[in-house]
Amino acid sequence: MNKKILIVTSEFPPQPGGIGDHAYNLALYFSLSGYKVTVIADQRSENGMEESDFDSALPFKVLRVGLSSPRLSMYLKRLQLLRRCLKSTDLVLASGKFSLWSVGFLGHNGLLRLAVVHGSEVNFSKVLLKASINKALDRFDKIIAVSQFTKSLLPNTIQQKTVVIPNGFNPDKWGIEDDKKVQLKGSPRLITVGQVSERKGQHEVIKLLPNLIQHFPSISYHCIGIPTDQASCELLAESLGVASHLHFYGRLGQSDLQNMLNASDVFVMLSTTTASGDVEGFGIALLEANALGVPTIGASGCGIEDAILPGKSGELVNLEDAEGFVETLSTILNHREHYKLGSKQWAAAHQWDVVIKKYLTEIANVIKL
Repeated sequence: MNKKILIVTSEFPPQPGGIGDHAYNLALYFSLSGYKVTVIADQRSENGMEESDFDSALPFKVLRVGLSSPRLSMYLKRLQLLRRCLKSTDLVLASGKFSLWSVGFLGHNGLLRLAVVHGSEVNFSKVLLKASINKALDRFDKIIAVSQFTKSLLPNTIQQKTVVIPNGFNPDKWGIEDDKKVQLKGSPRLITVGQVSERKGQHEVIKLLPNLIQHFPSISYHCIGIPTDQASCELLAESLGVASHLHFYGRLGQSDLQNMLNASDVFVMLSTTTASGDVEGFGIALLEANALGVPTIGASGCGIEDAILPGKSGELVNLEDAEGFVETLSTILNHREHYKLGSKQWAAAHQWDVVIKKYLTEIANVIKL
């Protein structure tokens, strides 16, 4: 009889988000490995048709909590659904803030529980929130952190039952290249894919543009993703006199996104930690760019350190070192083929058919406990 795995996640495709992408690939590869998988996730579109169409093609079951107002009613519905599903599963895996709380406190003592921690959900600035998530994590049998940085955010007592398994890349994300070639303005062409937000760090790249323009007069910066903080980024660019070098595209479909990445020179993610503790735990978008041969530049001091292999897939930089960024960019541009090959090799080492074996090993270890 196939073992049953319940995945409880705060995000899930087709809506964007790194936690959702991670949960989807866990569900897919657990299913391919012979487990019977059920996923609990929220509906996020207005009428639910986008999720319904997506879920119908999956080889596993997805139970959606319908969109409703006030938001509190969705939390209550999710708890009720979770309570029912916990009665008929062999192991539950939780990913995302509310998932960690609910599985940690609702799960009974005989249930095997794994938590996946990404970063922000274990880095609250408020003491009570941080204490509550640590209390929930105490009740899990095993913690899996997506990076060494994320593991370092945990208390020592919880670190003792924590293993690091890096994020994975699904090569199916990118299709066969079509004949549609995108011509991006400028040279060199920098690109960031991710919600336009303080955590993703688009504003940090904009701050560097005045200095970069002195060395690369035709440089351009292209931002793809939900435009949450786009207006503030545009104001910043205007105040610095670099608005003509900055371009926003919003959220794009897979084909258009792939074409944009193929037309770029370097993927940049200069993530910062927000006042609330929101932090980049890994940065799957960097691996996705690498898979297309696009090298990356990322900020040191966060989970991006685990997503970049310096000297091969890209380089790490200090946010305070503007000249260091110029030197790093020059190095990559002067050794394009070296970094292109290294990027593809690094992404291949993180494909999900490799990463899932590490999860299966940890599940086997937990079952033996």
